Amino acid sequence: MKALVKAKPERGLTLADWPDPKPRPTEVVVRVKATSLCGTDAHIYNWDEWASQRVQLPRIIGHEVCGEIVEVGAEVASVKVGDFVAAESHLTCGACFQCRTCQGHVCRNYQILGIDFDGSYAEFVVLPERVLWKTNPDIPPEFACVQEPLGNAVDAALVEDVTGHTVLVNGCGPTGLFAIAILRTSGAAQILATDISEYRLNLAGQLGADEVFNAKMLSPNDLTQAVLDATGNEGVDAALEMSGHPDALHLAFRAVKNGGRVTLFGIPTGLVCFDLPNEIIFKGIRVDGVTGRRLFGTWYRLAGLFKAGLNIQPVVTHTIALADFAKGFELVNSGQCGKVVMIP
Repeated sequence: MKALVKAKPERGLTLADWPDPKPRPTEVVVRVKATSLCGTDAHIYNWDEWASQRVQLPRIIGHEVCGEIVEVGAEVASVKVGDFVAAESHLTCGACFQCRTCQGHVCRNYQILGIDFDGSYAEFVVLPERVLWKTNPDIPPEFACVQEPLGNAVDAALVEDVTGHTVLVNGCGPTGLFAIAILRTSGAAQILATDISEYRLNLAGQLGADEVFNAKMLSPNDLTQAVLDATGNEGVDAALEMSGHPDALHLAFRAVKNGGRVTLFGIPTGLVCFDLPNEIIFKGIRVDGVTGRRLFGTWYRLAGLFKAGLNIQPVVTHTIALADFAKGFELVNSGQCGKVVMIP
């Protein structure tokens, strides 16, 4: 089969001929119909410090995937050849404290598709039966393959009820854009969004943001005041910090009203200092950290959101062939895209 392999400790990937995978008794082989590019994959493509310390080479990368089952292991019982499936990318151990107390999304020993074992940037991928998610075949592959990152946005947006609430979303990368669509479907009263890219702010408006602010055009104080002005000087009920930028982190805490909540998903590149008394403690703010998705509750909730009319079409801005991977990562690194999907 053709596969994109991280073969050398340097920037880029190699499009290579690779042995066709064979399933073990509890695994299946999936013919990949679509697989999307993620920020984690960009770290590996760029071969930054995190990637060099985390990924063992050679490795087929990629973890956001959907496809058709073409072979099943001898002990597989819940799916069959021909089923259309997506996949949870986190393979949990099932034995640690977190797994045994229904907190598998923060398993201490989890492994990740495309990092710890070969992933989905290929014509075929082997997947354990227990990570498969049967998917409605009416959902186009370019949308079905992004259910995994959509789950991140579901957890970030809906950790508390948002119906009738005002919400700020800092960072309109794909997960931030997904969050805006989820907030709109879930009945948020007012959605504000910030980013430094006019391209992505335009997408935010298409997905339901009521007002957008270019953080590059305003000072941090002016941006905080603009959010307060948009909410009658009350502040927002909730802030979703999806960028990891220090200024955006401070904005989230300063713009949320007393007694509100801040959800943190974006990853800073270094340490960030806070005025804890004034930004958090004296305001009585609830802080949630989001990593991955709740297994598998978020997947069921997402299925319900699709039935309720969740529209993510504007987020998927580009589809490319496997051989055009370099173009895809150029788009991701430039920020001039929403979600980029590869069709092997």
